Amino acid sequence: MSRAPITKIGSERLRGELDRLKSVQRPKIIAAIAEARAHGDLKENAEYHAAREQQSFIEGRIAELEAALSTAEVIDVSRLSAGSKVVFGATVELEDEDSGESVTYQIVGDLEADIKQRLIAVSSPIARALIGKSAGDSFEFKAPNGTKRYEITGVSYE
Repeated sequence: MSRAPITKIGSERLRGELDRLKSVQRPKIIAAIAEARAHGDLKENAEYHAAREQQSFIEGRIAELEAALSTAEVIDVSRLSAGSKVVFGATVELEDEDSGESVTYQIVGDLEADIKQRLIAVSSPIARALIGKSAGDSFEFKAPNGTKRYEITGVSYE
């Protein structure tokens, strides 16, 4: 079984979510189920069914996080020294060759990817196109809205 890479910061964030689900959300939903049960007939009790559905979601997320974290390989990005070469964990500054727009992404594990925070999964098309390239290189990849061309203007490991 292969071990999925995850950054140290991503691992800490996911462990924090797991802890919050177990210590805050789980007891809260158990209390909500107990309160809904106290209201009587469970067949027509919407509060009870909603609470059970929420419990199912929370338990599923807990199981998912525990399984993923148990098999993940935590990589401390600050200890990587790949220079200007792009590898897992790199923070990459890109310039769109067509529009001139600049954007910065960090290449992270699949579990911790969040495009809103500029964290892209190592398995994403753009990350796969970036891996192995160096600062100053140009590359293109197929995005959902067509082929994009970028130049790598900077690579750092923070």
